[in-house]
Amino acid sequence: MPETPEPLHLAVALDGAGWHPAAWREPDARPEALFTARYWADLVAEAEHGLLDLVTIEDSLSLQSTHPFRPDGRTDQVRGRLDAVLIAARIAPLTSHIGLVPTAVATHTEPFHLSKAIATLDHVSGGRAGIRLKVSGRVDEAAHFGRRTVPELRIEDLDTPVGQELLRDLFGEAEDYTEVLRRLWDSWEDDAEIRDVATGRFVDRAKLHYIDFEGRRFSVRGPSITPRPPQGQPVVAALAHRGEPFRLVGRSADLGFTTPQDAADARAIVAEIRAAQAAAGRAEQPLHVFGDLVVFLDEQPGAAADRKLRLDRLAGTGYTSDARVFTGTPAQLADLLQEWQQAGLTGFRLRPGALPHDLTGITRGLVPELQRRGAFRTAYEAGTLRGLLGLPRPANRYAGVAAGAAGAAAAADLVGAEGATAR
Repeated sequence: MPETPEPLHLAVALDGAGWHPAAWREPDARPEALFTARYWADLVAEAEHGLLDLVTIEDSLSLQSTHPFRPDGRTDQVRGRLDAVLIAARIAPLTSHIGLVPTAVATHTEPFHLSKAIATLDHVSGGRAGIRLKVSGRVDEAAHFGRRTVPELRIEDLDTPVGQELLRDLFGEAEDYTEVLRRLWDSWEDDAEIRDVATGRFVDRAKLHYIDFEGRRFSVRGPSITPRPPQGQPVVAALAHRGEPFRLVGRSADLGFTTPQDAADARAIVAEIRAAQAAAGRAEQPLHVFGDLVVFLDEQPGAAADRKLRLDRLAGTGYTSDARVFTGTPAQLADLLQEWQQAGLTGFRLRPGALPHDLTGITRGLVPELQRRGAFRTAYEAGTLRGLLGLPRPANRYAGVAAGAAGAAAAADLVGAEGATAR
């Protein structure tokens, strides 16, 4: 196969002991370590060894389940998680180059809180933070908070009028949520901090801004209490399977994860997202569309399929996923990725079937194969996640705007009621 015109971008999606529900029972799995910092540090260090662009860390507001909309009560599979944002913050000082993209549920969390958490992650990582936003239409998750009710749905109900209304509401709210995050990240201009001991001025009041966002679900005045992140705007990502989430990616995100089943499907998905991007007036802005695959990798032909079959027997059922499940060799996976890249995908997020086996299959098998083909980097060439993805650092939307009395009042509130450090 000829070399690709552009190098691929690669990410891995980390979840528990791996994406197969029986992965925790593998001989090299570490189920006793799943809730330790060392476990996650080791995985991310391996991903960075493979020069990957980023890792995503799964999270949710309910225990894992085999059902998409309700708990299943099973005790033979991994149940429970650590907080993804806190994992990323713990891992940040232990890594140097790889992007860190935890998952957060926008539906039941406040954008102000998440904005400063991800801004903090960007500061402590030196500009390598992102966030994958997800929505929740689950009754049991809504019951944790008691602030809204949602109808109990099945997958087949999503195309009914009730299901369509729920999707529009959830993803419309996620679009507002993204806008609030971005405004809060901009609410401090880059040079708002003066830190002049001689004059006693720590901040420039005129360079802190109210954002004054009003939406159907929330209103946020701002400004943030965290200075603008090193990247200006940390990378915003979302997983998209169908129309409403495709539009969210096209209108609001920097990076979309999609689940094509073949090259033709990938081409159609990319076209739909690009159309949404153009309709939102963002056609000139860079937007990555990655394809997701669950991968089982072994060097010997047939070994990965045999391993998956053994795991299926342990689980009591054949494993399927929203994403295509690949079993094969690193060279065969490289062929598939290059084929799908021609359909318009700019990169891939690979979900290791079992950890650490399939992660090292990516970093020590797939990556060298792609490097031999001239299709993947041989060294990190940028220090920020935006740099790795070729995304420019956005200008601050408020820069040069006179803060006026309102901005001064906001800054005074921020630095303390007595105003001792702001004159």
